[in-house]
Amino acid sequence: MPSVLIVITGSDHWTLNDGTRHPTGFWAEELLAPVAIFRNAGVDITYATPGGVRPTVDEGSLSPAMAGGEEESARQRAELDALFAGELAAPKRLEDVSGSDYDAVYIPGGHGPMEDLAVSRVLGALLVAMLDAGKIVSSVCHGPAALLSATRPNGDWAFAGRTLSGFLNEEERQAGLADKAPWLLEDRLRAGGAALKTGDAWAPLSVVDGTIVTGQNPASSGEVAEKVVAQLNGV
Repeated sequence: MPSVLIVITGSDHWTLNDGTRHPTGFWAEELLAPVAIFRNAGVDITYATPGGVRPTVDEGSLSPAMAGGEEESARQRAELDALFAGELAAPKRLEDVSGSDYDAVYIPGGHGPMEDLAVSRVLGALLVAMLDAGKIVSSVCHGPAALLSATRPNGDWAFAGRTLSGFLNEEERQAGLADKAPWLLEDRLRAGGAALKTGDAWAPLSVVDGTIVTGQNPASSGEVAEKVVAQLNGV
């Protein structure tokens, strides 16, 4: 059975440029849509967070406006409640997992990864090891901030020169946080040397570069997961 390690932010906030804490966590759709696709494909799922903390969902992602209506909001909340009562009650410690045990890693977004995963040396080492071993590395929206942690011993960024996608500056502006952000994901990915593929704001877009699969925004979550499953199946 193919396996995927889902690494979720352990942060419940994002520190803005004025020092205030913006409440956040992971984005519900970016976890739930891929989990459903992985489960339907028979993929074994393991969850991990820094320190093994119980992750926090960004409540904004569950609002009817963001989730796509009252019914969808309620459905997602019920699915999360079941996860929090089960596998997410006590995720594995990121510090204790080895990339050699999994065929793929997937990192959902929300602004949380901007706070902790982007600067996690533990995650960075895991991503470098998986990338170099030909394992699938995947992420969506703000999740690719986690890829910034993947520096080699000589200081080179492991994803320099690779084609990626991620949350756009324009999407951050429309979301109302661009002016308050200590840094913007699109800027940081470009500055690191990634070849960034972009589409229309909020429209689904996912990119495959070898074993790297990334998506631009929440609407891209399902596409990313489907492309991961295709690679796991050798398609």
